[in-house]
This record gives sequence, structure tokens and C-alpha cells, in this order.
Amino acid sequence: MLDIALLPGEYAVCRLAADAALPEQLSSGLGRADVVTVSWTADGISVICPADRVPAQAVVETAWRCLRVAGPADLPSTGTLAALVDPLAEARVSVVTFSTFDTDYVLVPAVRLAEGRAALERAGHRVLG
Repeated sequence: MLDIALLPGEYAVCRLAADAALPEQLSSGLGRADVVTVSWTADGISVICPADRVPAQAVVETAWRCLRVAGPADLPSTGTLAALVDPLAEARVSVVTFSTFDTDYVLVPAVRLAEGRAALERAGHRVLG
């Protein structure tokens, strides 16, 4: 069983051009519960951030809610993401995932949050918040 925190507010999954500059708004004044992650590839820059921090020039995906595995997690541990993604997939809830040094995150579409939460709880996890 995992303890999972539902972070406040909505999140956005965004795409920027590969040569775009990251706006300062992504990192300045982050609240304790805010999470921003950035991935660079030759094809573009992917950003996951609170919906109120979306860069103006970004292509934005639908509204998401962010779930954080209560951590810190043991870095070499295996199966944590599978334990979350498998029940969500069985419930046909789309996910976007990312990991940090300390823990794992799963985003579910805001419109499917109740279904996602129920699927995780049926799998034995505890969703807090």
C-alpha cells in the first residue's frame, strides 16, 4: 500500500519549441506544494507545471491533477510506478508520470480524478487530500 498526496490545484502538460527560453515564472516563488518539471529533447521542451504558471507560448494539454507518492522513496526500489499505473490503466484513466530523486508523481486528467482515485483506493492505496 502506498500513501499518495493529491496536490492542490490543476496542472498543465506543455510543449515549448526546442529553442525556447524558459520563463522565470516557472521557478520563481514556488509554493511548498507546487511542482515543476522540465525535460529537454532535440524535438522540444516538455513542461509540467501548475496551470497558473503555463508559459504564454506553450502548447497546452488538458487540465490534470497531480498525485505525489509520499516519500522520500528508496531510489533503487522497483514497482512503485507500476503499482499506480496498472490500476489506473485497468480503469482506463490516462496518466502522465515523472520521477524526482525523492519520489514519483502521477498526473490524471482532472475530469477523471474521481475514477482515478477510486481505482487507486481499490488497489489498496490511500489517497490523501
